[in-house]
Amino acid sequence: MVIAIDFDGTCTTHAYPDIGCDIGAEPVLRRLVDEGHQLILWTMRSGSELEAAVGWFQQRHIPLYGINLNPTQRHWTKSRKPHAQLYIDDAALGCPLCKPKFPGGNCYVDWKKVEQMLFLAPEGLKEVSALSASGPWLLPRLEPRRKLWGKILMALGGPPQGFVRKGATRHDRQFGTHLFD
Repeated sequence: MVIAIDFDGTCTTHAYPDIGCDIGAEPVLRRLVDEGHQLILWTMRSGSELEAAVGWFQQRHIPLYGINLNPTQRHWTKSRKPHAQLYIDDAALGCPLCKPKFPGGNCYVDWKKVEQMLFLAPEGLKEVSALSASGPWLLPRLEPRRKLWGKILMALGGPPQGFVRKGATRHDRQFGTHLFD
């Protein structure tokens, strides 16, 4: 599976243009690569700041499949957004975050929870792979999977407080299906 990874606030704490502090991304990223997944660095950084982010991966011996692009997509699209089956980004809705350790700081990715979602949940990455392999033309098949991902999120402490889909029933909230439309 191709996985796009943001850098600032995702691989490290926010410290742009510098490199932030370790937040636990390295072992999870290494495990993803060891299991055959391909990582794309997907960041707003450019120039020397981008080189520093790429250097972070190189120093940790985490190979990148692409940098702000998916090398295979140039054959079928001119889009600047890299095609991936999964995006891990501190700004993504539903990405588990840690609270900043100091006042005024930014939240960053909670890699312990990401690891649980990817590897420890009953279906984890297998489910994401199945969803991405089915393609957008089979989206009606997603209905049963809503419950699975809802259960995973509920097991991890649930959604942000007050995040409930309009018209959600008590059953929806119990099984986490209120998180999805």
